[in-house]
Amino acid sequence: MDSAPPPQKTSEQPPPILVALDAVSRQNPYPTYRSIQESGAFVRSEVRGWVTTIITGHADCSAVFQSPDLGSGYSAGLHAGAHRSTGSDDSGLKSLLRKDPPEHTRLRGLVNRAFTPGVVATLTAEITSVVDTLLDAALAAGEVDMIEAFARPLPLSVICRLLGVPAEDEPVFSEWVVPLVRGLAPDMTLTPEDLRARAESTHSIQDYFRGLIAEVRAKPREDLLSQLVAAGQDSDVLPEQELLDLCILLLLAGFETTVNLIGSGIVALLRNPDQLARLRAEPELVPAAIEEMLRYDPTFPFLIRTVLRDTELNGHPFSRGDSVVMLIGAANRDPDVYREPDHFDVARYAQTTSAPRHFGLGLGIHYCLGAPLARAEGAIALRALLARTEKITLLDEPSYRPSAWVRAMSRLPLRLSA
Repeated sequence: MDSAPPPQKTSEQPPPILVALDAVSRQNPYPTYRSIQESGAFVRSEVRGWVTTIITGHADCSAVFQSPDLGSGYSAGLHAGAHRSTGSDDSGLKSLLRKDPPEHTRLRGLVNRAFTPGVVATLTAEITSVVDTLLDAALAAGEVDMIEAFARPLPLSVICRLLGVPAEDEPVFSEWVVPLVRGLAPDMTLTPEDLRARAESTHSIQDYFRGLIAEVRAKPREDLLSQLVAAGQDSDVLPEQELLDLCILLLLAGFETTVNLIGSGIVALLRNPDQLARLRAEPELVPAAIEEMLRYDPTFPFLIRTVLRDTELNGHPFSRGDSVVMLIGAANRDPDVYREPDHFDVARYAQTTSAPRHFGLGLGIHYCLGAPLARAEGAIALRALLARTEKITLLDEPSYRPSAWVRAMSRLPLRLSA
């Protein structure tokens, strides 16, 4: 099967993929995403030897998510050219994110139990306790960086407890996680320092969990790590390296999505005071508001897939080994699918409506592992924040960590008035 024509290069404009990547850490990247979307449903682009097709529409992204003909490609040696340029394999993400069936199916089955709605329901009291403790301190301070004081420590504390990490070790995990999150970007977009920091954090976390795993083997406990260690007693089921990789994945799955859900959600409410007022008046809309936050400003504006075998998507041909980038930031605001796509509406996903599904947590076999936990943490945090504050004031524009792949809010200065 012939691939689409090679991308056209012009000296006047940077390649579309670079334009999209450069927009990630802006206050508002969505006009840029819309511009790319308006240029076509399938946009061919090349940067630094990486040739890819940007997929911009909701229907086409949905098809990619659910197609067995596209995946990570790592097992088959076909992974996207974005990760080829450095030769680095120290991301700590060699487990689920870089597996395709049947390996993916085996590993996903082992860890799915950690984040089922039933398991998450048992964590409600613990999440509420962490939320209340953090809000007590934030309200006492009055003016805070809400990322540092609330959005980051909340999910980190919960996932560390779930994995059996002692509370006194949580601060060092906070330091380790940041380079890993930045390292989620394609290798070709990372600096040598980024790659070094990612590798060092990966090795530090793995060394830590090796010690913790040894403790659990000697004395099993009632936590997720003990369950995984028990599953791995047969090395054919879960070898130690896979167990270490899963620990890193679980740490990220239970962390970054919630941090940015809380941060971007607060900003969206403050920039749309009518929606904030409605949510205060109708707190039963909180679950719907969480879904709208995930649609409106997703943590991951892009996701890469590799074509595993010759295929077509809505009549568009792809060859084995081709790279595609789903532009989630555009698909989640596709005007052909969503009513007033750029409008933030806390009732869009209310039970009485039938809004199209968003891709803020992905779709298909790689659907976000920590989705139930992120939703629960976001809802509990939002309810508490609305109930315990009379006024929330944005003191300055939020800041975002430099990243070509993740909408990672790094600072959110607020004044909280009880």
